[in-house]
Amino acid sequence: MKRKKIVEEMKHVYFQKMTANGYHEIENQITDLQKQRPGKIAQLKAARALGDLSENTEYSTAKRELRHLESRLRYLNKQLQYAQIITPTDNHQVDLGTIVTLKFMDDNEITNYQIVGKQEADLTKQKITFDSPLGKAVMHHQVGETVTVQAPQTAYQVKIIKVQLV
Repeated sequence: MKRKKIVEEMKHVYFQKMTANGYHEIENQITDLQKQRPGKIAQLKAARALGDLSENTEYSTAKRELRHLESRLRYLNKQLQYAQIITPTDNHQVDLGTIVTLKFMDDNEITNYQIVGKQEADLTKQKITFDSPLGKAVMHHQVGETVTVQAPQTAYQVKIIKVQLV
């Protein structure tokens, strides 16, 4: 019984919360990198065949590129290994995977954001993490609520206008 409780507590420490879409994006990155790997290995073999390895910049470059590719593959595979896919429910509450329409009370600007996991964040695509100051402030709140966002330099208020599933 005690062990089960510890495992449940550890999930919050080790598991990376993400949307199903974020999980699939990582899978696609892994597939792309795996396709590049044979070419990188061939480049390394060709550079090695040129002779003296101590002054062979082609060899050093190919080796570094292959090492970088394999490091990235290990990192992405770990992300999937510790992924906890969150499926939002339609309860009109802000949660991971939902799109929230916010009204910034200081200038009355209205903006949509998708709440995502850390790996998926991309402000240019209006995707913010659930643990960013704005994400933390709106998580688990409902339409019509006004919340205060505690940013590092200031605090401001936003009103939740709409919550929808992706």
